[in-house]
Amino acid sequence: MHSSQPHPRGASGRSLGLTLALVSAVAFGGSGAAAKPLIQAGLSPLHTVWLRVTGAALVLLPLAWRHRSAVRQRPMLLLGFGLLAVGGVQACYFAAISRIPVGVALLIEYLGPPLLLGYVRFVQRRPVNRSAALGAGVAVTGLACVVEVWHGLTFDALGVLFALGAACCQVGYFVLADAGSRGERRVDPIAVSAYGLLIGAAVLTAVTRPWDADWGVLGRDVVMNGHTLPALVPALWMILVATVLAYLTGVVAVRHLSPAVAGVVANLEAVVATVLAWVLLGEHLGPAQITGGLLVLAGAFAAQIGTPSGSAPEAGPKVPPGPQVAPGPDPLPAPDMLPSPQVAPGGGRGEASTPVVPLVSGPSSRTSRSG
Repeated sequence: MHSSQPHPRGASGRSLGLTLALVSAVAFGGSGAAAKPLIQAGLSPLHTVWLRVTGAALVLLPLAWRHRSAVRQRPMLLLGFGLLAVGGVQACYFAAISRIPVGVALLIEYLGPPLLLGYVRFVQRRPVNRSAALGAGVAVTGLACVVEVWHGLTFDALGVLFALGAACCQVGYFVLADAGSRGERRVDPIAVSAYGLLIGAAVLTAVTRPWDADWGVLGRDVVMNGHTLPALVPALWMILVATVLAYLTGVVAVRHLSPAVAGVVANLEAVVATVLAWVLLGEHLGPAQITGGLLVLAGAFAAQIGTPSGSAPEAGPKVPPGPQVAPGPDPLPAPDMLPSPQVAPGGGRGEASTPVVPLVSGPSSRTSRSG
């Protein structure tokens, strides 16, 4: 089952895409605040990630069955999304934080947006919107302040490579989410999300060995900022909101925006994660983090307003028919129509969507598409 027409990227389509991208960023950003109480109660970070992805995959299983024709239409697209945007982001991110500080790993992972712009410009050889490029730079600078990267300036070559791997997988999240809307065999975004999570769950099962976890934690109470509540409450929030809703709205948003713009907006995940950790977990923000959050917002705004609101131009100026007109290559589409590789964890999106990215106070409070 697939849509017959690509999503519009005109004014109305862009507004809808921006709204969905913001919803996705907020949903992804809440995964850390939901995951931390579970981790503090005794569930390991990796098993928390497995619970998140596998739970979401089971929720979307009926939709995956409904869209099973997508497996025949674009099998490699679905496989790539599952391996890169879900499983790859998680695995690379957690391998990175085992060797380098979480803040540094998170910053490197969120180099996805500029990496995506570089891919569009130098690999696809398509023009890049200057506002999107400027916005990506401002957002990355702000992100460095949010995670206070200067507190962990140590160099571990393998750890940095793993973090760069997470960034590349996050680029894959946006590129593949957009690719599903192109070509003759378009795939419904629900199918992309559902099968991506199913494949990601299979990958994480092999990596995390969930049968070794203490799942009795889910039957007990946990503490969130001094308040006691059943462990199933943050677990269900992490699965239904921070994963199911986050991936579905994120994939659709990419199809309404250019991948580059959607990627820059995704940087808001780190800001949302920090603010929610402040409100729900009592992890207070410093002046540098507040300033960084404002810079991320400014970068996302700059990227968004720089995208033309009109639809794609026609194939070219009309030329009177005649044998004297030599055929030529099709002109490049406007920047807002480009399937520019998405700016990055997802996870994921890729994420990144890490249910366990430490905030100011600890290594498990900040999160993104990678966990």
